[in-house]
Amino acid sequence: MVLISVLHNTLNGITNAERRGKRQVLVRPSSNVVVRFLQLMQKHKYIGEFEIVDDHRSGRIVVNLIGRLNKTGCISPRFDVKLEDIDQWQSYLLPSKQFGFLVLTTSQGIMDHEEAKRKKTGGKILGFFY
Repeated sequence: MVLISVLHNTLNGITNAERRGKRQVLVRPSSNVVVRFLQLMQKHKYIGEFEIVDDHRSGRIVVNLIGRLNKTGCISPRFDVKLEDIDQWQSYLLPSKQFGFLVLTTSQGIMDHEEAKRKKTGGKILGFFY
């Protein structure tokens, strides 16, 4: 298997495990971006707890799934998104306005699109989940 992107492989593994009906999934390697993305998913109750296992190499993450996740995706390349363009990207990637979240990386950290609107900031789009 070719490593395309750490975030892409993590989200793909989680989506495949969720579709198979698994309760846990082990993803590796780990990175700070992956951990922040998973924290956002956990904050919005799309996944359960996750544990970071330090194996003194690349790290592993064990994610508990709760059966609520339909699809996740990584956007590559990471397009610039202005504050006024967030709604347009939301209509491109999410099934409806009240359903799902876009994840942006901004100068104030990694956040979902609703928090970015509240803080009135744009950034680069990392991915989405619903």
